[in-house]
Amino acid sequence: MRPDPRSKPARPGGKRAVQGGGGHIARKRFGQNFLVDHGVIDEIVRAIAPQPGQHLVEIGPGLGALTNPVVERSEKLTVIELDRDLAARLRKRPELNVIESDVLRVDFGALAQEAGQKLRLIGNLPYNISSPILFHLLPWADQVIDQHFMLQKEVVDRMVATPGNKDYSRLSVMLQWRYRMECVVDVPPGSFDPPPKVDSAVVRMVPLATPPEVDLPEFTKMVAVAFSQRRKILRHTLGAWMAEHGIETEFDLQRRAEEVPVADYLALAALKKAKTPSA
Repeated sequence: MRPDPRSKPARPGGKRAVQGGGGHIARKRFGQNFLVDHGVIDEIVRAIAPQPGQHLVEIGPGLGALTNPVVERSEKLTVIELDRDLAARLRKRPELNVIESDVLRVDFGALAQEAGQKLRLIGNLPYNISSPILFHLLPWADQVIDQHFMLQKEVVDRMVATPGNKDYSRLSVMLQWRYRMECVVDVPPGSFDPPPKVDSAVVRMVPLATPPEVDLPEFTKMVAVAFSQRRKILRHTLGAWMAEHGIETEFDLQRRAEEVPVADYLALAALKKAKTPSA
């Protein structure tokens, strides 16, 4: 159901308040696009299936489109909100634990330790920093049950892409090493106020129980090198990296980065780890 533009009061300077937002005006610097389609909201909440006793953490609760139906089912909810005006509103609700912070500064390991259990993460992530948020969460995957995030559809396509697909990228490799992922809800622009200029989607991310062991900083560097010139064959990029680290293997450097399966990157990372002297 698209919001009725006639119900959004105008504000000075041509700006108008968000539908149902109690006068709040979306702030571009925070990447604010608020979900207002109740049919889509119901679909997302069904996909999340929140339960009492679970420790759910919502990133960017905004005006509460997901917050309200989720906390009805979970009874308690931790929310992370950067906008101080929205955080002040949220603090008035006793069922919410409000963390006013940039999500990139939040220690999710400490949150899980404080809760005494693994976390379930949800949220409509700011599209301008969605990839940094996903990378920020990687080190704490073993302390997370699952993640349900609204993202730009293009980003979700990259996350779940397979080798040889034009969407297969550094993001695909880094996340598929650690998560099983699937797109669970498609969301058109008209489901938001203000509507973004892109399609959106909700992705479910479930951490793998026994992922291959890697040195995460080194793995991150290696994959970044591989995709640094994705139109060229890997002899020009990863070949130099392998020579620098004295790695000899039958890894096929005549391929492009987008043609290499995650398992092959992991095998190469394992060789690099074996070459590294123990401290």
